[in-house]
Amino acid sequence: MQRMRPLCRFIIGFTLSVLTGVWGFGASGLPGPHHPLQGLAHAAALTIPEVAPMERFDFEQQGLEGWKPVDGRWGVEAMAGAPSGQRVLVQRAVENAFNVIVAPSASYTDVDVSVQFKPMAGREDASGGIVFRFAEGHYYVVRANALENNFRLYYYDRGRHQLATSSVKPPALGQWHTIRVVAVGEHIQAYLNGALLLDHRDTRYRAGQVGLWTKADSITAFDDLVIRGVPGT
Repeated sequence: MQRMRPLCRFIIGFTLSVLTGVWGFGASGLPGPHHPLQGLAHAAALTIPEVAPMERFDFEQQGLEGWKPVDGRWGVEAMAGAPSGQRVLVQRAVENAFNVIVAPSASYTDVDVSVQFKPMAGREDASGGIVFRFAEGHYYVVRANALENNFRLYYYDRGRHQLATSSVKPPALGQWHTIRVVAVGEHIQAYLNGALLLDHRDTRYRAGQVGLWTKADSITAFDDLVIRGVPGT
């Protein structure tokens, strides 16, 4: 039995090294941590100063005055069971690659944004997302897709480019879900339904406005957009 112990230690050590190598690849297949559904327990949560100004859009009193549609068919509609009152913002175009609308918000550097969204329909795509640091047509977007098991961060500059991804249970069609994004300098974190799932750094865009996003034939409702941030250009 004594002679078996070195062999056992070798087997255990080899197994652990293999598992460590497997875990060292992210969901994109590139080196980096894989971010499962339970979130990033090791990551320190980014914060915005408590004194930072806040804007809120719940679509109860105001329509789309001041909003800037980039693509899509956006409108305020009555909807029973909405998170904030009875009116929500809905995107109904089904022929565009991406649908974006920019809120009448300030331009922010560091920002903490959350929105509730309900994917209602879509065969090719059923998604909702937050656009941030929108300026001169380029931006970041974090989106969740009810037809896929992923939650992703992209940047857009005449085309969409993936930066980070996490495996998730797809957000259910016909139900409300919450996306939150916090960006401080080059550091970006994103949450789905309260779980921190993305932690990434990127230096492309430093400031800009906030907006909402869908893709392809997604028909999606949005409500209770809350923005808190540090104004800047």
